[in-house]
Amino acid sequence: MARYNGTSLALAEEAAAQDCFSEVEGYLSSEDGYWLSHDIWTKDSTAFARRGISLDGASGDVIADFSKAPAGRLRTELKYYALWSLSMGTISASTFTLNYRPAIKDLGGLLQARGYTQGLAEVVLTEEELSGEGWAEFRKDTILWILGKAKTILADIYDIRDETEKDVWRALRIPGARLSAAQKREKPVLRFADIPVFYKETVKRYLRRMVVKRSWSHCSEMLRYIRTFFRLFYENQYEDGFLGNLNRFDIEKYLEWIAEAYEDDNATYASKAVSFIREFLDYIQMAEYPEAPENDVYRLIFDDDVPKRERPEDTFEKIKYIPEPVRIQLDANVSAIEPEEMQPLYVLLRETGWRGTDVLDLRYDNCLDHVWDKEEGKYVPYLCGEITKTGIPLLKIPIREDVAEMIEGLKKEAAAKSTERNNPERYLFNTYTGVNTGLPFSKPAFAKAVQDMINQKGILDADGNPYHFKTHSLRHTRATEYAEQGMPIGVIQRMLGHCSLQMSLHYARVSENVLYKKWKETEALGILHLAANPPEKTKVAVPAGEVRYEYVRKGLDAVRVPFGVCFKPSKLPCKTQLKHCLECASFCSTRANEAEYREEIKRVGAQIALGKRLGRPEWIDKNQEYLELLMAMVERIRQEGIVHKNGALREDPHA
Repeated sequence: MARYNGTSLALAEEAAAQDCFSEVEGYLSSEDGYWLSHDIWTKDSTAFARRGISLDGASGDVIADFSKAPAGRLRTELKYYALWSLSMGTISASTFTLNYRPAIKDLGGLLQARGYTQGLAEVVLTEEELSGEGWAEFRKDTILWILGKAKTILADIYDIRDETEKDVWRALRIPGARLSAAQKREKPVLRFADIPVFYKETVKRYLRRMVVKRSWSHCSEMLRYIRTFFRLFYENQYEDGFLGNLNRFDIEKYLEWIAEAYEDDNATYASKAVSFIREFLDYIQMAEYPEAPENDVYRLIFDDDVPKRERPEDTFEKIKYIPEPVRIQLDANVSAIEPEEMQPLYVLLRETGWRGTDVLDLRYDNCLDHVWDKEEGKYVPYLCGEITKTGIPLLKIPIREDVAEMIEGLKKEAAAKSTERNNPERYLFNTYTGVNTGLPFSKPAFAKAVQDMINQKGILDADGNPYHFKTHSLRHTRATEYAEQGMPIGVIQRMLGHCSLQMSLHYARVSENVLYKKWKETEALGILHLAANPPEKTKVAVPAGEVRYEYVRKGLDAVRVPFGVCFKPSKLPCKTQLKHCLECASFCSTRANEAEYREEIKRVGAQIALGKRLGRPEWIDKNQEYLELLMAMVERIRQEGIVHKNGALREDPHA
């Protein structure tokens, strides 16, 4: 570990501060350095449009005047505040030119007169001091507001502590944080300011590990429920250190508070307010945090305490498929989507059924591959991408030749435009100028482009109103098409990048029209014959180590799943939606599934090798655990023939 004396520590801090100021200058260096080199920003400059700043409603020809501020650091920091405010949209151009432009000019002159030179952090102004300048109250308030806000923004930049030591964590500054490309554009944060001081470091320590293991959205949601948990206990007169003595009576009161707090909300919120907290408390207890409960967490919060989420049928109703008449019109009018760079994005979303974040995360240097197909005797194109939400480092799915040609054109265009500055991540759908340089297209901007086309073309819903488009409906629609064409549910799972078959089943609902069509086709075969007296049951010899389907107990499902059969009770939802079927008591596997296991073991081994090449330890750990589970199952099948935890209860003794 490095050791510093007083002088070297001061020099190190000074160097770090200089690096931070370089970040401020770098922010102002965009648009060919216009913001740094010009002390008066004018309306006729193209820099505003290139950065994506709208000047609608701006008054006068001058947008901002920094010429009276002391040259050097002070002037640069004032410029940073102004550009940041306009770029982020916290102040509109009309408000800025009306109120902030004159206030910034007056503040600059005042700082010059008072002899300030070091930076805004050193500036101290009071209302009493400003009163002597003869300004109106409104102008004084605006100057003090600008000074306070600028100091707050700059203080975060000059804070040289590790990001996870602060009370506001910016995702883009945390190495290894799991973010989709779309999330990077949003520049998400985690805020700990309202976590009680006594437990703030506990929560931070927990989330330091979670942000590199779980998705950022999951961590954000987890923090929200942790915040609610502490708020409810402190509001009810609990004091610092209460976690250590937490008992069942306390939890029962918490359950009552949750039921009341989420009474009018979706059932999922109340469920997460219990399950997420149990996950948090269980982790800090296993990791032996000093603040953790002394009592076993699973004796404090029972399984039955977690409120039930929505019923499966309620979930189905939330899934929005694009009606066929609307779908036909959308597909026919792709060329009318403006701006035109959004058109290939629609094609890929429609073609693949991937999430918008997954398509926006495509990289031009590795998004297309060609795989030899022995049946067709040629190389066929595959789309390749990382599925951040479900933790798939590389998903490859086949695509049509003309779509592959479109991607080839996009790749060449992106490679020609891209530099290390404007597209360091090599996004296929990249923003090359403006405040979002180096980030992919905006999902809301895509949805708006499609909606504008819908309004322009007069595409109506069943009620005669303009159809309300949502990007995710393209995913639901594609899943439905896959199912209606008879694609096996396990293949649909792979195509869509789902982590469980249950989720694929939620999406892949067959429409009533296709249901009727398939029924009619089956009916026409004349294979159903009902006699007045059904024939007697005959015993069918089944080889040892096979499933006797005709003897499956009444009330159990018998659904084929990868590696075997699921014998889940018909009335219960799948309890292992986010886990492997292999760990479920309802799962049955036999020697007939050995070939499936061998193929999966080969695939998982390739995923582990890929994780090692990409330097992704989280993928390696996850897949290694899965590989060990697969190999253990193969060994059991070879020894036992048929594996089913509740095997004795599978068959109907009266059959």
